[in-house]
Amino acid sequence: QVQLVESGGGLVHPGGSLRLSCAASGTIFNINNMGWYRQAPGKQRELVAAITSGGTTNYAESVKGRFTISRDNAKKSVYLQMNSLKPEDTAVYFCHVVGYGTRFTWENFWGQGTQVTVSS
Repeated sequence: QVQLVESGGGLVHPGGSLRLSCAASGTIFNINNMGWYRQAPGKQRELVAAITSGGTTNYAESVKGRFTISRDNAKKSVYLQMNSLKPEDTAVYFCHVVGYGTRFTWENFWGQGTQVTVSS
């Protein structure tokens, strides 16, 4: 059973920074795309940033230039460095991994979510 464990959320002032981390545990033979989504109250979940196994990145327009996604394949981990945070970045952030596990097929795995609140 694959689990994604997230950490790093919290409360920060506007203009501040946070770094989210997500580590996959359990039996997972290969990982393809990794990414971060977020969901604000009353809104749909949206892609924030994603990174392929080859290191190609993709960002939502609203976070370009402020957020940086990275991954450590050896640690089965993905990170999101968030700088210049704005109140509109407030949301629950979810880690997402496309992985090949014990069902011998590619599957979508999700973390439990971590709250990020940007407020003065």
